[in-house]
Amino acid sequence: MSRPIATTRSAAGMPTPRLAVWWLIASEIVIFGGVLGSYIMHRLAHGIWADYAANTNPWIGAFNTFVLLSSSLSAVLAHQAAERGDGKRAANLLYLTTLGGAVFLCVKAFEWTTEISHGMTITANTFWSFYYTAAGIHAAHVIAGMIIMVIVAQTAKKNLELHRVEIIGIYWHFVDLVWIFLFPLLYIAK
Repeated sequence: MSRPIATTRSAAGMPTPRLAVWWLIASEIVIFGGVLGSYIMHRLAHGIWADYAANTNPWIGAFNTFVLLSSSLSAVLAHQAAERGDGKRAANLLYLTTLGGAVFLCVKAFEWTTEISHGMTITANTFWSFYYTAAGIHAAHVIAGMIIMVIVAQTAKKNLELHRVEIIGIYWHFVDLVWIFLFPLLYIAK
């Protein structure tokens, strides 16, 4: 059985799947850049936002940062295993990365439940509107990454399509990088 031509061709000096994920990331940068740029402009214009931001829990945000950075490490190790042709190890490490995403989402769900129960809802004020929008878009990307990662892991454990491990790893690192920007803006900046 031959591989589809899109997975074997090269464009701009790199394999088509890698180029495709970089194009996806470029489009996502526009989305997150717009949200974060708007957030920063509003925050600079409305000093009272520091009072609202003080209601976020930086320890929860820091823990989630640690979880995502740890999951990035397992994604890197999965890529290394795939490069060595060890699909089973790559798959197990991708499952570990997915577990990190699940922990992140569970912590985020606990955090949001607590905040909402204390009246900090998306309609409470503009800060909380930006907070839930930015964190919600990020959470949607975490979920998408987890779903794709499980699919990639299932084929990797059969030593098939190991090049996909790198592709999902690139996407996962982007998701982590976005959180690196969100964490200080939403939790620390006063």
